[in-house]
Amino acid sequence: MVTLENFRQKALANPEVKEEYENLKPIFEIKKQLIQARLNKGLTQEEVAKKMNTSKSNISRLESLSNKYIPNLGTLIKYANALNCKIDFKLI
Repeated sequence: MVTLENFRQKALANPEVKEEYENLKPIFEIKKQLIQARLNKGLTQEEVAKKMNTSKSNISRLESLSNKYIPNLGTLIKYANALNCKIDFKLI
């Protein structure tokens, strides 16, 4: 039986796949943080959308891990404000 972890390891053995994976990693990390912050506040996507004066589908797309959509800084700030959170950026 092939597990997700076995598949991931096999896929990442391919240098091209590994490079793309590494390039997308920061985007997925941001999206995971958005989702976690929303859940920590006990809010639904619809509630966040109302606070941002946008649609639930826009929040769904913003949080989606299945696409490469990169949110702009203004959107991230509005999202953080809707959650009463602050954004902390670091360049390493």
